Amino acid sequence: MDVDSAAQTCTDVIDAVSEAVVTEREFLETVLSGALARGHVLLEDVPGTGKTLTARSLANALGLEFTRIQFTPDLLPADITGSHVYDAATESFTFNRGPVFANVVLADEINRAPPKTQAALLEAMEEGQVSVDGETRQLPDPFFVIATQNPVEQEGTFRLPEAQRDRFAVKAGIGYPDRTGERELIDRRADRTTTTPGVSQVVPDDALADLQSVPETVAVADGVRDYVVDVGRATREDDRVEVGVSPRGIQRLFEVARARAVIHGREFVTPDDVKRVARPVLVHRLVLTGAATVENTDSADVVRDVLDRVEVPTVS
Repeated sequence: MDVDSAAQTCTDVIDAVSEAVVTEREFLETVLSGALARGHVLLEDVPGTGKTLTARSLANALGLEFTRIQFTPDLLPADITGSHVYDAATESFTFNRGPVFANVVLADEINRAPPKTQAALLEAMEEGQVSVDGETRQLPDPFFVIATQNPVEQEGTFRLPEAQRDRFAVKAGIGYPDRTGERELIDRRADRTTTTPGVSQVVPDDALADLQSVPETVAVADGVRDYVVDVGRATREDDRVEVGVSPRGIQRLFEVARARAVIHGREFVTPDDVKRVARPVLVHRLVLTGAATVENTDSADVVRDVLDRVEVPTVS
């Protein structure tokens, strides 16, 4: 698949998801760029904005197997990975696969499960495999996790540690639609008999696997590569930041920028691609100082200021 074909496929997928989810196109591009970069996406927003619908619609449009895991305080690692069950007929143990064995896994309200259960999923995300009773089992390929967090009702939740948040390629939020968008929701509901809209497959089977190979062919000039590194390193030099972007975070910025170039049908990355993806890639990786938190500074402010400070290269 070449870049032009990949861009058209991405357009078809985003158009299909847009028929079910009322949101800005940039948000859907961010989610898809995370998948193209072989990463995972963390969605943080209030209930009822369409996080679950977005994940399910994306999986359906790509023709991928989809599972949803509702994270709760009593969820165990085996509830995610699966376990061995004794079969009396054969007098042996058989492995029952858990819901993590799917192409697209929605980890709903991941911050409601205890750290040990969170770690079971995050290990699967990083390694593409799970270990149960000393036996390693490979997860399907492609494998893509969309995890959601609810920023309200924090009582009884388990905040994701910084090291675990770093494993998500991008973090995004849908936000409330404007008045026109909410009116469109009503109009769409009035025109169908089901409460939840459905999305049909719009691309060939294994489209995501093919799409994920295309960003590897995208050219990145030396000046843009330096820009990616300088932006990441500048976060560590900001007085408001206690822990800046890790080397893995800089690599993710590079990868997601290439994915965005593909979505827009270009065979090369521009500095604007880096700027556009910097916020969703970097914000959740920063740990601010106590003084910055007291002053109501957030990570998005730091990323914006870093982008204003770092010199943008001229690329011909």
